[in-house]
Amino acid sequence: EGKKLEGMYYIVDSGKSFEQACTCLESAMIDNGLSHDFSALHVHDLGKTLRAKGMTFTPQCKIFEVCHPLHAANILTGDMRVNMLLPFRISVYTDQGKTHIGLIKPAPMLAALSDSPSLLQIFEQAQASIIEMIDEAK
Repeated sequence: EGKKLEGMYYIVDSGKSFEQACTCLESAMIDNGLSHDFSALHVHDLGKTLRAKGMTFTPQCKIFEVCHPLHAANILTGDMRVNMLLPFRISVYTDQGKTHIGLIKPAPMLAALSDSPSLLQIFEQAQASIIEMIDEAK
């Protein structure tokens, strides 16, 4: 079971600081060379929020909710229920003093919920683009 779930994640180590990795991820979303055309709809600073609520939480963690408008429109046209998997999320976080960037792979999540080949193709394309952005940002 643990090995199966491990394959659901894509996580890379970054040699950059937390803030540098966040900045590089934002740049990768709009990198014209890769034509990702993703944008961050919202960025949740989870670490800051927890500390503001009085929690002792030292790691850093920002969750970027990202969207590609064409992918989103095609996904929702194909099956409106899949809106619950959107937007895609990329996390930049620290763990034991190291910076990581990752996501839970959206294509396997969709495959568990839908048998639509056309939707799976869109999710696989989006996942490949997000992984490229993560690799570029690391």
